[in-house]
Amino acid sequence: MVKRGWVRDGRAVAGWGVGYAGFGLGCAGSGTALFGAGWLGWVVAGVGLAAAGSGWAAGRPRVSAGLRRSLWGLCGLTVVAAWGLLMDTVTLLFGQAVDSVPDTVLRVLAAVGAVLLAGAARGERPGGRARRTAPAPSAAPATVQLAAWAGTLAFLPYVVMKLIWALGGSFAGISGDRMYADYVRNGSSGLWLALERWGLDGTVLLAAVGVFLLWGLVRPWGQVFPRWTLPLRGRRVPRWLPLTPALLGAATLAPYGLVGIGYLALCTTGVIRIRAGELATAEQALQISWVGMFAFAGYGVALVVATRSYWRRTGG
Repeated sequence: MVKRGWVRDGRAVAGWGVGYAGFGLGCAGSGTALFGAGWLGWVVAGVGLAAAGSGWAAGRPRVSAGLRRSLWGLCGLTVVAAWGLLMDTVTLLFGQAVDSVPDTVLRVLAAVGAVLLAGAARGERPGGRARRTAPAPSAAPATVQLAAWAGTLAFLPYVVMKLIWALGGSFAGISGDRMYADYVRNGSSGLWLALERWGLDGTVLLAAVGVFLLWGLVRPWGQVFPRWTLPLRGRRVPRWLPLTPALLGAATLAPYGLVGIGYLALCTTGVIRIRAGELATAEQALQISWVGMFAFAGYGVALVVATRSYWRRTGG
């Protein structure tokens, strides 16, 4: 029996590859730089054309192991290109604009491609065995849940710092009024400013959403819609629904936080000097940066562990 899902995945990858290549050629032809490099448009076009060819081949009766490796390789390239999409999303939500529209468009297209390529690479070849029944909802092993606790607790200092500012207090010698004035000067959205005036911080709310996602990945309720979802209650949660933001967050926050901690360690030991930016002193910059990077690294690594567990427990 021909597994139609594999054919559909292949066609979707081929169609996406044509569009991705077209975007890259358009940027290269118009001289639009991507990530600050004018030549990167040609690389994007090459990846898109390779994906189009691989997607077309994936719909044929015989699918080789080499083709699967090719699809996974292209998936890895698109994951790298999508890095930073989470930051762009936060900036667009609360800052009303992104640093570079072409870069953001590339990240969105790359994220879509990563999902399609991974789906095609995991699919069974036509004529293979039937799709496996989804495993029963299950909790992650104790070690994975311990990692989830660590990721949750890593956010606490960051949340406390942000709430102190939002409630008008001072942290690291910087007052809440000073932070609010900086938000206004930097063009933060009305939503962000309103939340600050209500004693809430937008990134704290996002952290709460992130923790909810993290525990959904390690507990059985993350695989079945709960009772309060009414018409959906009792139905299985589609795997892509939690995995898409989880993969995006893991690919962004884990490397960002770990590299940031390495950088701060060099600054703290005096090997290099940290840039104070708008802050008055390097000490203030270090104190605030350590709180932030500890949160991003701790949560990011926990998200990597939880995402891998969810992938395997749900039939990955």
